[in-house]
Amino acid sequence: MTASPPALLPAPVPPARHLLRARDLADTRYTEPISVDDMARAAGLSRAHFSAEFRRTFGETPHAYLLTRRLERAASLLRATEYSVAAICMEVGWASVGSFTTSFRRCFGVTPTGYRASFPPAKDLARIPGCVLQAYGRPQNRTFREDDAAAPARPSGQFRQPKEDTR
Repeated sequence: MTASPPALLPAPVPPARHLLRARDLADTRYTEPISVDDMARAAGLSRAHFSAEFRRTFGETPHAYLLTRRLERAASLLRATEYSVAAICMEVGWASVGSFTTSFRRCFGVTPTGYRASFPPAKDLARIPGCVLQAYGRPQNRTFREDDAAAPARPSGQFRQPKEDTR
């Protein structure tokens, strides 16, 4: 009687790999109302075991990680846009401007408005002159119909002549 060769089983997945799924969930869907239960479900662990393993692996609780991720994104939006603090608060997943401001102050040591004031306005960061942005940012009185696609291509340097006013 010959023994059959041992079945090849897939290598066990390290536990940290499952935790990365939960962290990726927090990174990509931080604007949604994600709970620790949702993150634990993504990792395939119970809530208690997940929280303990997450903290041991990443050095902070899942809830703290999610809040930090939201605050980092809010800080980025405050630096790069001119959206209102309330709009940014809602954009990054907070439901209350008051709790957002309090959490932001704890993390960065200054209110969101004070943080924004310490950076140049977003419009000053544009490397394109305002007149060029204005000229090229305007819609070109077009109908956007598909019959424009059937028009023959013009050689470079030839432009469509404006239609004459026939009143």
